Amino acid sequence: MAGKIKNLLNKYTSLPIQVRAAFWFLVCSFMQKGISTITTPIFTRLLSTEEYGQYSVFNSWLGIVSIFVSMNLYCGVYMQRLVKFIDTRDVYSSSLQGLTLFLTLIWTVIYLLFHSFWNTLLSLTTVQMLAMLVMIWASAVFGFWSSAQRVDFSYRKLVLVTVLVSIAKPLVGIIFVVNADDKVTARILGLALVELVGYSWMFVSQVRRGKRLFVWENWKFALLFNLPLVPHYLSQTVLNSADRIMIGKMVGDDAAGIYSLAYSISLIMTMFNTALTQTLEPWRYKKLKEGKVDDIAKIAYPSLIMIAALNLIVIALAPEVVAIFAPPAYRDAIWVIPPVCMSVYFMFTYGYFAVFEFYYEKTRYVMVATTAGAVLNIILNYIFIDIYGYYAAGYTTLVCYIVYSFAHYHFMRKICREKLGGKKVYSMKKLLSISAVFMICGFVFMFTYRLAAIRYGIFAAFIALAVLCRKWLISTVKQFVSVRNNK
Repeated sequence: MAGKIKNLLNKYTSLPIQVRAAFWFLVCSFMQKGISTITTPIFTRLLSTEEYGQYSVFNSWLGIVSIFVSMNLYCGVYMQRLVKFIDTRDVYSSSLQGLTLFLTLIWTVIYLLFHSFWNTLLSLTTVQMLAMLVMIWASAVFGFWSSAQRVDFSYRKLVLVTVLVSIAKPLVGIIFVVNADDKVTARILGLALVELVGYSWMFVSQVRRGKRLFVWENWKFALLFNLPLVPHYLSQTVLNSADRIMIGKMVGDDAAGIYSLAYSISLIMTMFNTALTQTLEPWRYKKLKEGKVDDIAKIAYPSLIMIAALNLIVIALAPEVVAIFAPPAYRDAIWVIPPVCMSVYFMFTYGYFAVFEFYYEKTRYVMVATTAGAVLNIILNYIFIDIYGYYAAGYTTLVCYIVYSFAHYHFMRKICREKLGGKKVYSMKKLLSISAVFMICGFVFMFTYRLAAIRYGIFAAFIALAVLCRKWLISTVKQFVSVRNNK
């Protein structure tokens, strides 16, 4: 046994740094989402459906408000400059940290001056709003620091921080909720405290290395680059959050709580989305920089099939998963899971198209495509939630993510004509085939929710097919590792 362990360790240490880093970045993403998911059954039992709905609405507003406060400076504009301009990375990082701190302080002052207005508008308390601002700043700090770690393939500190913070969030949250009368605020304060303690040192670390909080050229570039993207980021968040806010307003907090549970379960597989996206993003930028766009397609189709298959597992087992995650009051959540899981798949496809828009700084395209999806989402929600209740929100979300993905594909093709001589990066036929088969299988599983024996039989056949295709799966994983390692 000791010899086998030693051989495994030797094989691991002989792997290139890129492969080891990719593995641990995947682990980090799974830790962040996985522990949150595992502890969901605890909080659905500590909080009533109404309280869980209120907490979910807070998270929805958090996503929206953070766009205005931080402008998501730690996203596209930051990664782009890290890859393109390596020599000035430290100064750029510290100056963007400074810009984010400045923006957060400005918005905090604006909130405090008109706190009654904002509290009424968002249906939140002053304590909850201040906790939100703390979380926005701390999350941005972590975003800058973790992106820099990924570009440098520096995974040890990132893994350690992820493990500690991911464990601390639910533990502190449980302690706070159990000992509080206002359980919603207690849950929020627990998260804010852990993020503030866990991430603040990263701000100090990057500022010490770069030594400059203010660099006008960097501030100007970041603001001009990201300002047109605010509608894009806002629209992305609206696509993810507007349904819960609108359900809370139009139907009630109870319905928002049930829908939020379904949404949270459906988003389990976003841990794979996030892991693959964060692992591949620097690599995709580098391939575009090197002019090797064909390499991107090599990993696109296998990864889309993997994401589709993983989401099918959640759809197939939705009744059992809901029973594990929450008491019987949440049972109807099963009917929302299939369309939202399908939306998760289309969320993932976006990354393969949008990377072209970000790299070639076509932020107007990004804004138009995402805004169209968000506006459509609000309109459809307003019409169909009123007619069919909160169930409709899952299907409006799916429709809007399909439109969202197709719009980004259209603009990617336009960029290829303008910048790459009309090169065809992806096959539309393959993309449509994968998507169509996935959706048909998903709806087949949904129609058998009340026919357990048939559903289990189909699921067993699905597993058998995976076993028969194990050689392809293994070769796909090897291909992923090979491409990720730039071979």
